[in-house]
Amino acid sequence: MALVLLRKVSPNLSMTFPLCTGPHAWRQQISNGSSITEFLLLAFMDTRELQLLHFWLFLGIYLAALLGNGLIITAVVCNHHLHTPMYFFLLNLSLLDLASISTTVPKAMANTLWDSKAISYLGCAAQVFLFVFFISAEFSLLTIMSYDRYIAICKPLHYGTLVGSRACVHMAAAAWASGFVYALLHTANTFSIPLCQGNALDQFFCEIPQILKLSCSDAYLREVWVIVVSIFVDFVCFVFIVLSYVQIFRAVLKIPSEQGRHKAFSMCLPHLAVVSLFISTVMVAYLKPPSISSPLLDMLVAVLYSVVPPAVNPLIYSMRNQELKDTLKKLIQSALSQQQ
Repeated sequence: MALVLLRKVSPNLSMTFPLCTGPHAWRQQISNGSSITEFLLLAFMDTRELQLLHFWLFLGIYLAALLGNGLIITAVVCNHHLHTPMYFFLLNLSLLDLASISTTVPKAMANTLWDSKAISYLGCAAQVFLFVFFISAEFSLLTIMSYDRYIAICKPLHYGTLVGSRACVHMAAAAWASGFVYALLHTANTFSIPLCQGNALDQFFCEIPQILKLSCSDAYLREVWVIVVSIFVDFVCFVFIVLSYVQIFRAVLKIPSEQGRHKAFSMCLPHLAVVSLFISTVMVAYLKPPSISSPLLDMLVAVLYSVVPPAVNPLIYSMRNQELKDTLKKLIQSALSQQQ
């Protein structure tokens, strides 16, 4: 995300740490300029009971995300009545949700189950790249979805022209491509910075702000250009989403029939709920002042923006979407009848 570079917390770790000679040695002594071969993920490691609780909690959330997003993908693919722009974008959103949660949660569960803390340097870089790729593409896709809802409600006569099949493919491809560019810039910039504050991350996955805590004091200035570009792009997207929904709600309130207003709100409210959940949690994660930062708070907020949305997005979209609920009901009934 564009905001991932905004929160640089002043290093508060000692410059020297005990050597990792046993399973409980959390810090690795690294001299300035030497290479790091692995990072240590230190969340959820107070007691074995908390580790197991974390494992089962994450397992439940992960399975819910797999089931919910998998059902939406299956419903959109199998029902030709759902081959519309709105459901095409919803299909892409479900794919991004599955990919983003699969980037962080399985590794965290494996480390917890096997009482391990290590993630290789290359594995950490790959996790940062993929996670930023998927959540950046998701933010771009949510912006496109607000445009789709705006055209559908405010300019319905031009919908087929402005949001045709080719335009949908191009917009979805642009969202994925923008996520790739964001991820490439942030990953290359983050891992080119020298780290001289150890190798321990107080998080359950490789989060960029946690990595930046390990950087040398003068190295953070190298990210200023990325910050400027990221702030500008994200601000433009956020303003576009806000303005789109202002116009949408103004148009909906003018619809004479109550049934028409209800249908319009049912199309827009789920998307607005997803956008609000996504943006609010990311802003809390990366814009909260360092004075209120703590390992427990950082971990809880990270769970809210990286783990919870992929699990609850399918529920939010299916609760107020009758077409999607009917399709899922038919798919489940068909699967049960085949088993019998």
